Amino acid sequence: MSTVYDCMQPDNREAGLTAAKNSLKAGRLVVLPTDTVYGLGADAFDGDAVASLLRAKGRGRDMPVPVLVGSWNTIDGLVYSVRPQARDLIKAFWPGGLSIVVQQAPSLAWDLGDSRGTVMLRMPLHPVALELLRDVGPMAVSSANISGRPPATTVDEARDQLGGAASVYLDGGPATHAVASTIVDLTGDEPRILREGAVSTSDVAEVLGATPESLLGGA
Repeated sequence: MSTVYDCMQPDNREAGLTAAKNSLKAGRLVVLPTDTVYGLGADAFDGDAVASLLRAKGRGRDMPVPVLVGSWNTIDGLVYSVRPQARDLIKAFWPGGLSIVVQQAPSLAWDLGDSRGTVMLRMPLHPVALELLRDVGPMAVSSANISGRPPATTVDEARDQLGGAASVYLDGGPATHAVASTIVDLTGDEPRILREGAVSTSDVAEVLGATPESLLGGA
């Protein structure tokens, strides 16, 4: 049995955040709004919950789950070494529609899938998501949809696809961008854009002092 909370109403928002926090602590899944698309989330440090997330989406371990954080500083405990490039991107685009792939700290006791020692991180620009993240800590969050189907941009779209797989649905209104985040891979010698999305390639290139072509794998 799942419950939808209209987080645009103050009382419902407080009740929804409390219900979401309790569900996450109990190892259940929660749907939350972000600035890009709606997300299906679990406690990042609960391996069974992350496995449930992958099953709910019909997704394999070969596609590890990204992690959302509620503040800039959270990354310091999750990353092996924060490069200047990562700092520059975080300062320019967080909170917002940019995800970065970095080497995770080897001491982390989590299982996000077959990540090969890397993790994709983002700080979303949505008040409901940020409040939940700051309360519960890092969350494993993937787009709230069945794998292969369009990402949900409203809570109704998410519920139509996921149904009872999530115990709590937080309705924060239609997603602002309605497009997935841009992904920048910082694990290699040179940064690469793995997916173009909410943040333009030219804006990323300007911050990194690179050319758009080089970020996309060109000359």
